[in-house]
Parts: sequence; C-alpha cells; structure tokens
Amino acid sequence: MAGKKKQDNTAGITHEGRFYSAERLHAMHDMMLYIRRFEEKAGQMYGLKKIGGFCHLCNGQEAVCVGMREAADSKDYMMTSYRDHGHILASGTEPTAVMAELLGRAGGVVGGKGGSMHMFDVKNNFAGGNGIVGEQVPIGIGFGFASQYRDDKRVSITIMGDGGVNQGAVYESFNMAALWKLPVVFVIENNQYAMGTSLSRASAETHLYKRGISFKVPGIQVDGMDVLEVERKMGEALEHARSGKGPMIVEMMTYRYRGHSMSDPATYRTRDEVDEWRSGRDPIVRLQNQMIEAGLATEADFKQKDRDIKKDVGAMAKAAEAQPEPDLSVLWDDVITDEIPNAYPYPRQVG
Repeated sequence: MAGKKKQDNTAGITHEGRFYSAERLHAMHDMMLYIRRFEEKAGQMYGLKKIGGFCHLCNGQEAVCVGMREAADSKDYMMTSYRDHGHILASGTEPTAVMAELLGRAGGVVGGKGGSMHMFDVKNNFAGGNGIVGEQVPIGIGFGFASQYRDDKRVSITIMGDGGVNQGAVYESFNMAALWKLPVVFVIENNQYAMGTSLSRASAETHLYKRGISFKVPGIQVDGMDVLEVERKMGEALEHARSGKGPMIVEMMTYRYRGHSMSDPATYRTRDEVDEWRSGRDPIVRLQNQMIEAGLATEADFKQKDRDIKKDVGAMAKAAEAQPEPDLSVLWDDVITDEIPNAYPYPRQVG
C-alpha cells in the first residue's frame, strides 16, 4: 500500500546464534513485567485479607515462566506445583480470571473453588497447579503417555521445585518416562530453597539436572534469570522430547524474592543475599538493559510501560473483586457426575 511505513524486520538481538526480533523481545518483557506486577498486587490483596488460604508468589522467577512458554508449542501440555500464577498467565489465560480465582470469585478460572494452588485451564493446555508436593510429576508422564499413544507430537512440560524433586514418585516417573521414551520435559525450578531449607542442607547431589543419570535421562542446567537463555535451552529440550528421543531434565537456576508463601518471613536467608540476586541478576532489568543497548527501547520507554502495566493490573484486580462469590448450587460441579452410569456408586451425603 502506498505510503505505508515498512516494518523493520532486522531490528532485534542475536543471542547465542539465535535472532530475537524487537517485537518478540517486547512481548517477552511485557509478560514478565505483567507477572511481576500481578504478583505484587496479589501479595497486597492477601495482606488486606481479600485472598484466603495459601498463596505462593513467583517474584523473581518470571524468566522461567515466560521463556518456557515462548519456546513451547501452544498445543504442548504444562503442569506445575502450587507456585503457578506466573505459569498460567504466561500460558495465555485471561488475567482477570486468574485474579478472580485467587479471590474466590465465580468468574475464576476454576469457578473460584481452587484458589491460588489449583489453577487449571483446559483451553490453554494448563493442567495445574497441584497442591501436593511432587503430585504433578506422575500426572505429567500420564499426559506424555497419552501424546505418545495418539502420536500427536505434543510434549508434556512437567515442572517441579528443588524440594519436590526429592519425592519418591518423581524417580518412579523418571524411570517410566525413560523406559517408554515418553515426550516429557522435566523442569526443575531450583530457587535455592525448599520452603525454608537451603538446597545444600537437603540434597547430597546439588546439581539437580544429574538426578536422572541412573535412568538414562539426560539433563542440562540453565540460567533461569535470563529469559533468552531459558527460551533457547528449553527449545532444545522440547525438540529432544518431540523427536522421540524420550524425556529430558532441565534445571532452571532461579530465585524467589519473597518467602515460600505469604506466611513465610524468609528469615533463613540474609537481606544481602536477596539484594545480590535482585540487583545483579533480575530477569526483567536484564532484558531491559539488553534492549536499551541494542537501541530497541529507552529507559523512559520502560518506565512508561511499567506505569501502564501497573494501571492495567489495578483495573483488572478491581474487576475481579467486583465479581460475585460462587453460588452454593455449584458445590458439586466438576466433582461428581450422574451422566456416566456408576460413576459415583455411593449415595451422596450432604450436611
């Protein structure tokens, strides 16, 4: 069309031989920043007692959430532990539905009945949010088995923490996935602390990507504070699993700025340690600096973007809070059914 400004497809960053366009970099940055501000708002609302139950924030771990989803195919499955807000947002779930779920509102992603730890979104292939430590790993290989059986080339991205990796069912899952060459990528989010216990005090082998050696599951360690590195290395792992070579372990070296949950004051680590990670390795600032150096944005651009995102998050939270609580009539929905004969052979007891 005459007079139309041509888009510059050459602007971007080349990282370890892979080119990232300016458009893609801005999208990754914006999602990381949105997750950061979303989690801050969730923490604020929890402090005001508007969110009940447990609440586990992922401040600092945004590069893992975004980099993994950026590398994955939209049809790939993902399941994680209870620190799931960032992952479901990165998967494309509507933020108001995520916040409404935290607030126990009817418009929540699972109707306000799951809360912080039990997010779920069939449309975006997000299979939880699981509250029991390590529970998601056997589920993850189940999804992998289904993909292999159907030959649909989907990969099961199965995420656990550095504490969850010590669960016995995890090793049973490693063995079964390797034995059957299931298309699974096991992601270990190593944020250095399982609840309040440092990795070195709980694990004889602190290089967690080696945990699959006895099952012949290859593993790699990745800088989880660098979204471009996460995207590149996760892409390699996904290709390995998708091509029929079996499972792979990816250990993401990351760090959470907040305590294990909102009830954790995190007195087991020093302020200097947290400040060192925040000031020197923050994933959002890191990408901003790379983009500024490449001439793709200015510091003023990012400050304005932050103001805009904070405003959007505030409006989203208000919209979520304005929604009604679930009606008691939906108590049994998605729990039991009468549609399948003998699906629930025992009489219901209510009250």
